[in-house]
Amino acid sequence: MAMPEKPKAVILLSGGLDSTTVLAIASAAGFAPYGITFRYGQRHATEIDFARRVAQAMGIVEQIVVDIDLRCFGGSALTSDIKIPKHQDVDRIGDEIPVTYVPARNTIFLSFALAWAEVLSAGDIFIGVNALDYSGYPDCRPEYIAAYQQMANLATKRSVEGEQVTIHTPLLHWTKAEIIQRGLELGVNYGLTASCYDPTSDGLACGQCDACLLRLRGFAENDRADPARYVGDD
Repeated sequence: MAMPEKPKAVILLSGGLDSTTVLAIASAAGFAPYGITFRYGQRHATEIDFARRVAQAMGIVEQIVVDIDLRCFGGSALTSDIKIPKHQDVDRIGDEIPVTYVPARNTIFLSFALAWAEVLSAGDIFIGVNALDYSGYPDCRPEYIAAYQQMANLATKRSVEGEQVTIHTPLLHWTKAEIIQRGLELGVNYGLTASCYDPTSDGLACGQCDACLLRLRGFAENDRADPARYVGDD
């Protein structure tokens, strides 16, 4: 007897710790994962290479890299010459929305993912947004995801014809330590991932941006060394 075909899911895959964990979660839940990665003019464009490595290592059915240039808008330290904030320790990260917020980025990304999901006849989209270990990005909040899903189910031919789409956010209420713990349980090789906002040209993490500090704390809380490569490592 033929095995039933796995349901397709589109995974927003940046090559970072969170999106890689989401990929592992989706795969473990029985989905056939299709990865969508964005080259959007980000200064940490080395993440594209990491996303490709993750996709190859973790059995993505298909990966596409979408080119959109958000540098034409700017407004973020990730897409303009605004200085990336650096701190000596994680406790110095403020509560205000940081300059690393990219205006409307998740709305743009989810729109591309929604379009591809419709073409694939996929009813599921996974995104690694997190409302805890970030500085209040407006497009990482539960109410934002709920509103986007409602819009998505009004916006496509498939949904109008009765095939609803579900946006999965398994990391939404987890700390970085909990995300890492779950990934380790699923066998994720975090040495393939990159989180730094301001890496060197050869991909070494700076160790002082918000993303690095939160990542390092998450590994420390799991009594694990971060396998990523940092500036100053031997």
